[in-house]
Amino acid sequence: MVSQKVTLTNGQGLHMRPAGTFASAMGKFASDVTVVANGKDVNGKSPMALMAAGIPCGTEIEVKCDGSDEKDALKTAIDLIESGLGE
Repeated sequence: MVSQKVTLTNGQGLHMRPAGTFASAMGKFASDVTVVANGKDVNGKSPMALMAAGIPCGTEIEVKCDGSDEKDALKTAIDLIESGLGE
């Protein structure tokens, strides 16, 4: 398992569009992807779970990836978050 902390920077937090973008990108990997925010573990491949978590801008989150392609999954996740998730 690999993990990294990063701060969510897109202005509206993880609302529908960025949650969908993130989950879609993570769905391409075999590894399990978990987003940890405010003490909650959220399935990073589920846009509904990400939206339901209500993660606002400025929140430090931890992305955990576990599986055969975990390093690539983590790099993609961090790059997406740092780029603002397409916003």
